[in-house]
Amino acid sequence: MAKTTSSTRLLRDLARAAKSQRKLVAKLFDIYSAKPSARSVARPPKPARPKPAPPAQARLPAASGRWIEGHHLLPYWLYLPQRTPEHAAQASWPLVVMLHGCHQTAPEFAQGTRMNRLAQAKGYAVLYPQQPASAQAQRCWRWFDRAAQEGRGETGVLAALIDHVCAGHRIDRRRIYACGLSAGAGMAAVLALNHPELIAAIGMHSGPVFGACNTQIGALHVMHRGAEAQADAAIHTLLDRHAMGSPGTPARSLPPMPALLIHGEDDPVVNHVNQQQLARQWLRLNGIPLATASRATVKPAGRGGASNAHEIHDFTVRRKLILRVVRIAGLRHEWSGGDPALRFNARAKPDASRLMLDFFGRHRR
Repeated sequence: MAKTTSSTRLLRDLARAAKSQRKLVAKLFDIYSAKPSARSVARPPKPARPKPAPPAQARLPAASGRWIEGHHLLPYWLYLPQRTPEHAAQASWPLVVMLHGCHQTAPEFAQGTRMNRLAQAKGYAVLYPQQPASAQAQRCWRWFDRAAQEGRGETGVLAALIDHVCAGHRIDRRRIYACGLSAGAGMAAVLALNHPELIAAIGMHSGPVFGACNTQIGALHVMHRGAEAQADAAIHTLLDRHAMGSPGTPARSLPPMPALLIHGEDDPVVNHVNQQQLARQWLRLNGIPLATASRATVKPAGRGGASNAHEIHDFTVRRKLILRVVRIAGLRHEWSGGDPALRFNARAKPDASRLMLDFFGRHRR
């Protein structure tokens, strides 16, 4: 009798778990498959001259430079730091391209990450492209789309936007970096690996494995479980594509692509197994043997919850930092060290924005 009761209890527990999983998958499917509203489809985006940006559900990011709104194939916001005596010697600005996650706008991402304040202090311009709701109802970048992964679609649009901004402002083309959160992190990887001549390094916060799927359902599977076999195959395919070239694109080997990977251990949206598999992908991309030992640094939690415990694993090539993996205890699907007044941001450090700029400062094309 006891055996029957135990079996029944196990079946009930499994049924509850399956039901919860179905609900979560259904919710995420709604995010990625939601169709644009009739209003957003009926109103095509209008080109606009650069002008001061409206708050757009977020306070104007606090920094002393210029905050410009524009449109070139898609809406964007651009932060240009105020020139100070510390920056007087700079003839041009390095540029960070910040790609927001689902359910975010560009101004919200700027406020949540507090990137502009750091950019002012360190002398960086920051570009915030915005996914139009007419393209994806929840403003998710479609990092899993085959066209994007092959350099077309949204990847081509983002590359054209970067060229547009560089043509209109004093940007150092040797120091252009891409980073993002969640779907934005996935898109940053796609952009960088299709345009390694343009992007000098990337930062991925809570991002999915690169190139392991081409459908919405596949994207959800990757987010929850990763995709080890497909992840390895995606890197082989990418390297082969660069080696063979394509019409209008000469054959070439993929140059090193430094990467910073940040992820929370308690992320319920993009499981942290994605970070492990991303690290493996980036080791392969940069020609680092998988058995290479990292230099590990363990940081304890701060008093009163000011900082989460976290581990930093560094991989170097000839003493140059190429891959940094930061795994944060207690962090969910949120930007670490961000503004908690907005969704998808956690107050507790480490400060992901500072980690990004510190890493980017080591690299240039």
